Amino acid sequence: QRERERETVCVGESKGRSEQQTETEHKQLNSPGCLLEVSPFIVALLGTMYLGRTKPTMIIPVGVLHLILLWAAGIWAAKVNKHKPWIETTYHGIVTENDNTVLLDPPLIALDKDAPLRYAENFELTITKEGEICGFRIHGQNIPFEAVVVDKGTGEGALHSKDKLDCELQKEYTFTIQAYDCGEGPDGANMKKSHKATVHIQVNDVNEYSPVFKEKSYKATVIEGKKYDSLLKVEAVDADCSPQFSQICSYEIVTPDVPFTIDKDGYIRNNDKLNYSKERQYKLTVTAYDCGKKRAAEDVLVKINIKPTCKPGWQGWSKRMEYEPGTGSLALFPSIHLETCDEPITSIETTVELETNHIGKGCDRDTYSEKSLHRLCGASSGTVELLPPPSSTANWTAGLSTDNGHDSDQVFEFNGTQAVKIPEGTVIDNLKEPFTISLWMRHGPGAREKETILCNSDETTMNRHHYSLYVHNCRLVFLFRQDPSEADTYKPSEFHWKLEQVCDKEWHHYVLNTEFPAVTLYVDGVSYDPFLVTEDYPLHPSKLGAQLVVGACWQEFTEHENDNETLTEADAGAEQRLTQYFHGNLAGLLIRSGKLESKQVIDCLYTCKEGLNLPIVDGVGKGMKIHFNPSQSVLSLEGDDIDSFDKAMQHIAYLNSRQFPTPGIRRLKISTKVKCFNEETCITIPDVDGYIMVLQPEEPKISLSGIDHFARAASEFESTEGVTLFPELRIVSTITREVEPEGEGEDDPTVQESMVSEEILHNLDSCEISVLGDELDPEQESLEVDMLQLQQKGIEMSSSNLGMIISGVDTMSSYEQILHLIRYRNWHTASLFDRKFKLVCSELNGRYISNEFKVEVNVIHTANPEEHPNHIVAQPQFVHPVQSASLLGHNPVNPHPSSVVPSAATIVIVVCVSFLAFMIILGVFRIRAAHQRTMRDHENGKENEMDWDDSALTITVNPMETYEDQHSSEEEEEEEEEEESEDGEEEDDITSAESESSEEEEGEPEDQQNVNRQQQLEWDDSTLSY
Repeated sequence: QRERERETVCVGESKGRSEQQTETEHKQLNSPGCLLEVSPFIVALLGTMYLGRTKPTMIIPVGVLHLILLWAAGIWAAKVNKHKPWIETTYHGIVTENDNTVLLDPPLIALDKDAPLRYAENFELTITKEGEICGFRIHGQNIPFEAVVVDKGTGEGALHSKDKLDCELQKEYTFTIQAYDCGEGPDGANMKKSHKATVHIQVNDVNEYSPVFKEKSYKATVIEGKKYDSLLKVEAVDADCSPQFSQICSYEIVTPDVPFTIDKDGYIRNNDKLNYSKERQYKLTVTAYDCGKKRAAEDVLVKINIKPTCKPGWQGWSKRMEYEPGTGSLALFPSIHLETCDEPITSIETTVELETNHIGKGCDRDTYSEKSLHRLCGASSGTVELLPPPSSTANWTAGLSTDNGHDSDQVFEFNGTQAVKIPEGTVIDNLKEPFTISLWMRHGPGAREKETILCNSDETTMNRHHYSLYVHNCRLVFLFRQDPSEADTYKPSEFHWKLEQVCDKEWHHYVLNTEFPAVTLYVDGVSYDPFLVTEDYPLHPSKLGAQLVVGACWQEFTEHENDNETLTEADAGAEQRLTQYFHGNLAGLLIRSGKLESKQVIDCLYTCKEGLNLPIVDGVGKGMKIHFNPSQSVLSLEGDDIDSFDKAMQHIAYLNSRQFPTPGIRRLKISTKVKCFNEETCITIPDVDGYIMVLQPEEPKISLSGIDHFARAASEFESTEGVTLFPELRIVSTITREVEPEGEGEDDPTVQESMVSEEILHNLDSCEISVLGDELDPEQESLEVDMLQLQQKGIEMSSSNLGMIISGVDTMSSYEQILHLIRYRNWHTASLFDRKFKLVCSELNGRYISNEFKVEVNVIHTANPEEHPNHIVAQPQFVHPVQSASLLGHNPVNPHPSSVVPSAATIVIVVCVSFLAFMIILGVFRIRAAHQRTMRDHENGKENEMDWDDSALTITVNPMETYEDQHSSEEEEEEEEEEESEDGEEEDDITSAESESSEEEEGEPEDQQNVNRQQQLEWDDSTLSY
C-alpha cells in the first residue's frame, strides 16, 4: 500500500505533460528521495503547529513522519501553478543620454494570482510568499536595454540601458517585454509567461555640442551711400538632437563700434550709410548661441568690402603701358572687366583702336627707301623713284620741305607753292602699258581747284597732258592720253574715284595698276573701281618734248588761270609755268612700267609692322564676332556674354615686329555700346583712352674697319682691273646694354651698372664712297664695280664725279662682299701720287650711320734703272716686306708680291736719293736766309754753336712725295715746308741735314771730321714702309 501511495504522490501530476517531460519526472519522483523532495511543505505545515518556537524545524519520530508524509501527499495533489503573470500592455519610458536608468510610465510591475506552495528542502520546512515573479524578457534585435526584477514578491521590475545612449545617433527605441513567474517546484518547472507588452523609449538630449558656422569666413561687397536690409547672412548649426539644444537662438557681432547689426536669423545690415572714402573694408567677428545658451566653439570672420558708387564702364586697366622693343607681344588689358551695375545686358559691341597716324606714314613701318621696300616685298625690278632722298646723284628733292618729326621716314611736304621737275631721262616720256604708279599721300579738304600729284605735259607750246594724277573735290582722277594710233576713235582717257580717304588728313597707300582698258586702284590694300570713265581722242603725233613734274603741272600760261601762287619754277614773263599746285604730303612715289603689282606685293607694301593682336587660345572669342581692319589697327568685338567678353579683352595684345621700332606714344581708344532688356534704363559705357609708350630701342653702332693706307704700283692703277679700295673691309654692328650687378652688390646703391657690348646682325640699305680732295676726272680715272654681281643681289649703284652710292636692303655680309669688289682705276698716273676716299654705310634710310672709314692709296712710280747704276749696286737688297701698324689689328698678306722685286727696289732708291739731293739744295737756300737774319740779331759767337752731330743720324724719306719745280718762288717753298711739317720726324731729320749742309757750303765750320761724316752719309732703309 505504501508503494502504491508513493507512486500516486510522485507520478500523479504527470498528466498533461509531454512524454519526454513525464519520463524525466518519473525518474526523479521514483528515486528514493522523492518523498524527501516534498518535505519542505510538510515542515511548513508543521511549523504552523509550533508557532511559539523560535526555529521552524524540529525532530520527528519515524512513525509520526510516515503519517505526515501521507497527509502532505494529498495536499500536493490538490495545489498546482494555474495562472500566468500579468503586466500592462503598453509602456512609455524616458532615458537621458549618457545615463542608463529608464523612467517608465506606468511602472513595470507583474502580478500573479497563484497561491503560495509549500515544500521541504534538506528536511527544513520553508514557507514562500504567493505570486512570485522570477524575471522579465525583452524581445527585439539589438535592443540596448535589459529588464531586472526588483522584488519577486511584488513583481516590481526595472529597465536599464546596457550602455550609455547617444541621442544624436538614435532618439527613440521600441520593443516588447514579457514577464514570467517562478514555476512549480524548486527547479521552476511549469513556469508561466505573461503576454507581450510594447515599450516605447525616448532618449532625452543633453546640450553637449556647440554651434558651428557653415563657412570658415563670409564676404560681401556693397556700394557706398545705401542702407541695405540685408548685406549677407551667416548661418551656424548645432549637432545636438533636440530642438532645444540644436536650434540657434541668437547671433552676436563681437567687434565693437561697427555700423552693422545682426538679427536672430543671421542677417547682417548696416545702420548708417557707408562711405568708400572713409573705410574701404570692414572686418567683423560674429558668434552664435543655441537655445541652451551655449556659445559657438569658434567665431567667424566677416569681410564687407565697400565699393564706390557703381559707375558702368571698363575697370581694371592702366592708362600707360610700356613696350620694350624685341619682347614680342604685350597684353594690354590683362585685368580688365566690364562693370554693368547689375543691369541685364543683351549684347555688347566694342571697338579697340590703335592710333598711329603720327608715326611715319600712318603706322610704324620699315623706313627703308620705297625702292628697297618694293624689293623686299618681291616686286619686279625696273622701278623708278620720283621722290628719292636727296643725294649727290638724285638731288632734285633737296629743295622740298621734309617732315622732320618722323624717325628717318622720308616724307615730303608740298605747301601749294613748291614742286619738283624730274630730270629728263629719269622716266620714259610715254608710258607703255601695263604700268604701275604707287605712292603714299596725306591730303585734307582743299579748294575746288585741281591739285596735281604727278603731271607729264608738253614742254613747250601745245600744253597737252600726256598723263597726270590729281585730286579734285575729294576725287582722285587719273588722266592717260594714249599714243597716236591708226584708229582715230574715242578711247578711255580719264578715270574718277570718289573716296573719303582722299580728304581725311590721314596717310593712305595708293597703287594704280593700269592695263587698258582696265584701271584698278588699290587704297590701303583694298581695290576700287572707277565710278566714272570719260573718253577722248588719242594724242596727235608731235616732236615736242615732255616735262614730268611732281606737285604741280607744267602748262601754258593763260589769263583765265587763277594766278595767286608764287612762280617758283619759271620766270614771270614766260609762256609756260607751273600751276595746279598740290597741298599735302607725299612719299614713296614710284613708277614701274612693264608689269603690274600683284595683290600680295600691294598688301606687303601697306602692312604695318605694328598692330593689335588677339590670339585665339583656350576658347578665347568663342561665340563672338571678331574683325580686324587690314592694318590691324582697329579690332571690333561683338557678343552677349560678359564673362566671354572680359576674357577676350584680357587677351588683346600689341605687337611690333620691327627690330628697331620708332619710339614714342601710340594712343589707344576703347568704344563700347551695350543693349539692355529695358531700353529706358539701359546704361552707357564711357570710352577708355590710354596709350602705349614704345621705349627707345638699343641703337646699333655700325663699325667699318680694314686697311686704311697702302701703296700700289702705277701699273696696277692703269690696268683694266684697277686697285681694290677695300680689300679686307669688315662691317660689325654692336649694341651696348646695361647689366645690373648680381649677388651681394645687387642691393648696394654704390655699385654701378656695367656696360656690355653685344654684336648683332641686321641689314644695311646704303653705302656711299666719297672722293676726298679733287673730284674724279672722267677722262683719266673712275670708280668701278662688277655690275653683274650687283644685279644678282638686287643692289643698285649710282656714280658721279663725287663718288659712288650703293643702295638696296641687304645683309652686312652681302655689303662686305660688294665693297670688296669696288676698284679705282687711273690710266694717267704720271702726275698722281695719292688718292683718298671715304666710306660711310647706313641702315633704315640714314637712321643709323656708321663711322667714316677713310682710305689713302699711294702710287709707286717706276723709272729707268740705267740712269742710277751706282745706287743699284750699293743697295741691292734694301726692300723688306714690313707690315704697317696702322691696320687696326689686321694682318693682311701682301697681295702684290711683284712690288718686292729688285727693279722696284732700284726705282725706290733712285727716287729717294734724288729727293734727298733736292732737299739738301733746298735746305741750303733756307739756312742761308736764316743765317743772314741770325747774323743781324745775335752775336757772332752764337754761330759757332751750330755744329751738326750726325753720329746717330737716321734719314727717313717719304718716297711718295715729290716736287715738280725745284726752282719755284719763295712762297712756293714755304708751302712745301708746310706739307713737309705734317710728316713728323721726317721734317726734323731733314731739317737737321739741311742745316748742316748749309753750314758746310758756307765754309764757316771747316772741321774735316764733319766733312768726312757728310761723305759717309748713307740711306738707312731699315724702317722704310712703302
